Amino acid sequence: MKMRNTRFFVAIVALIAVSLLVVGCGGKGGNTSGKTTLTIGIGAPLTQGVVAIGQGIKRGTELAVDQMNKRDDVKKLGITFKTTEGDDQGDPKTGVTAANTFASDRSLIGVVGHYNSGVTIPASKIYNDNRIVMVSPGATSPSVTAQGYDVVFRTCATDDLQGPYAADRALKLGYKTVIVVDDSTAYGEGLAKAFEEEFAAKGGKVLWHTKTQATDTDFNALVTKAKAKNPAMVYYAGLYNAGALLSKQMKNAGLNVPVIGGDGLYDAEYLNLAGEQAEGDLTTCVGLPASMLPAADQFEKDYKAKFPGEEIGGFDAYAYDAAMAIMEAAVKTAQKDGADKLTSPQGREDLIKATAAISFDGVTGPISFDSKGDTKNKVVTLYKVVEGKWVPQAEDK
Repeated sequence: MKMRNTRFFVAIVALIAVSLLVVGCGGKGGNTSGKTTLTIGIGAPLTQGVVAIGQGIKRGTELAVDQMNKRDDVKKLGITFKTTEGDDQGDPKTGVTAANTFASDRSLIGVVGHYNSGVTIPASKIYNDNRIVMVSPGATSPSVTAQGYDVVFRTCATDDLQGPYAADRALKLGYKTVIVVDDSTAYGEGLAKAFEEEFAAKGGKVLWHTKTQATDTDFNALVTKAKAKNPAMVYYAGLYNAGALLSKQMKNAGLNVPVIGGDGLYDAEYLNLAGEQAEGDLTTCVGLPASMLPAADQFEKDYKAKFPGEEIGGFDAYAYDAAMAIMEAAVKTAQKDGADKLTSPQGREDLIKATAAISFDGVTGPISFDSKGDTKNKVVTLYKVVEGKWVPQAEDK
């Protein structure tokens, strides 16, 4: 009887020891045996609005996730990243619905999105309330980060940088008069204001500032009035779908002056929609041209391999870097806290801090954020349509 009790006691001790060993293996910095799935949300206009940009954001994010899952440090931590889509359709209400759906997914640690500033602003409150990191690849309104939410970041430049830069370059190119058109969105209004103020302050003359709607397709009445004012150019603060139609209708009506705009025009679809009438049009976009970035060539090769036949859009690389920022921060947090703790309240707080402190060389240039969550990459490039392609323009001497 005594021997039987002794054997029982030894068995219990052995079981406890094995249990402690298993728990220890899943502790801080440990290997979770591939059982931790972390989700990255993609918030973008995927079926309505500027769909070409939305689909590009989706592809850029998916490429980043695929590549991250192949890394040895990610495998060692037992993490598998995956994506889920939130089609915001470029609409604020739909965007809030998508954000709430993301928030209900407890495996979701971050969102790449949104693109439209008018969608991003209300959606970001949902992310802040639920302590979910959001990194936008394209929402450029200063109001996005002015809200003070510590979960909000972006890899794109802001309108208060793009607008004045465009004004300065336009004046140096000899365009002294302008008609300003904005699309009545948070993005369009902010960009137009920043451009107009700088243009006037440096001696340019704003002949007329008018407003349209983002969904407008007929600009004939606007063009007739604009033509009578004889501007040297038209500044369009909006997105490529409407901007391309405006450019086309202007040239068809004999108003043969360039359209200039912000990063909302910088997409291959602008060229497709405007056709030959796009020739000579101008736009600004954050960062150096891809040809000047060491990581761009490899990104293009990887992109073409994964998405054969697809053209790289204006925001695909910014989405890639946004996704990488979230996942790099997640890896750093998992190495400290353990991968299985990332979705806990404390894990989410640690992830927010890690994202704020992130620093790495991305496809679009150095990726790091200032105290407001804005990118520290303040470089802006001017592009011109030359023979049907967006061509970067050298700085004026």
